[in-house]
Amino acid sequence: MLYFCQTELTIKQSPSTTIYNSTLAKILVEYASAIYTADLTQLFNWTCARCGDLIKGFKMIEIVVDVENCLQAYVGFASDINAVIVVFRGTQENSIQNWIENLLWKQLDLDYPGMPEAMVHRGFYAAYHNTTLRDGVVRGIQKTRKFYGDIPIMVTGHSMGGAMASFCAFDLVVNYKLDGVKLMTFGQPRIGNAAFASYFKTYLPHAIRVTHAHDIVPHLPPYFSFFPEKTYHHFPREVWIHDVAIGTLVYSVEKICDDSGEDPTCSRSVIGSSVQDHIYYLGISMHAEDLSTCRIVMDYSRLQYQMDLNGNVVLSKLPDLSSDRGFSAQ
Repeated sequence: MLYFCQTELTIKQSPSTTIYNSTLAKILVEYASAIYTADLTQLFNWTCARCGDLIKGFKMIEIVVDVENCLQAYVGFASDINAVIVVFRGTQENSIQNWIENLLWKQLDLDYPGMPEAMVHRGFYAAYHNTTLRDGVVRGIQKTRKFYGDIPIMVTGHSMGGAMASFCAFDLVVNYKLDGVKLMTFGQPRIGNAAFASYFKTYLPHAIRVTHAHDIVPHLPPYFSFFPEKTYHHFPREVWIHDVAIGTLVYSVEKICDDSGEDPTCSRSVIGSSVQDHIYYLGISMHAEDLSTCRIVMDYSRLQYQMDLNGNVVLSKLPDLSSDRGFSAQ
């Protein structure tokens, strides 16, 4: 197995083609954290408290809010890595413990279309495919690529957002036939069985699932080794971040796991029991700013938006090419 100790990060000019890029992970985890901002005006204008550091200067293109199902995603352009960024929000329930308890009993309950024996989690599949998120995200990607060219598409999300991000990346490759799609998620649950994981690996061979120490969510829904064909099974590849003690020194290690999806020497080697490890990744907080409701918080007088009959909202704008030196519409 490969191990890397975390070191000081330097922003790269383009997404890495290696198995795992810790610099890119640090950038994407900040994007995944930003979506937990409660005020959509701040998020849309990229003035939120979480919108600085390695992700300063990001150009928001589209925010999609599915109020009916309490779901959210955004799409935009990151000039520093020259990529489309697609981010899905994790669960916003008042108590994440309730959501975790539900996953403990969740069974495989949906055949993935066109892929024999592949079964997935109906709820995660539907959260992306059967809501306003899919159309809004695809429209945002198409708009961004129209102005900035066929640049890579980086899809990410934390927790349930990671599950939706995975279905999105898979959809973009399988159904929309898009190239340059990359996926990196943080603390995501299992979303399908071994057959689905095999298909996933074929279409997205460089996908990365970052897991943290004893985070409980990557252990859910449970994996039962005594009937592997029927149980949930992670797709590869996991990168497990955990502390290793050598004498009195403690090091944070990033372990690149094998390509089975269920490497017994990675997060499966420990008991997944920590909610605290789930809400902190690479030192970044994944706390939601507003846990109580799924209501929309924004200044309606300052933003142009579209709202359907169900109250679902899309915030959208064209890229500001005047400030994007080095990039032109294609």
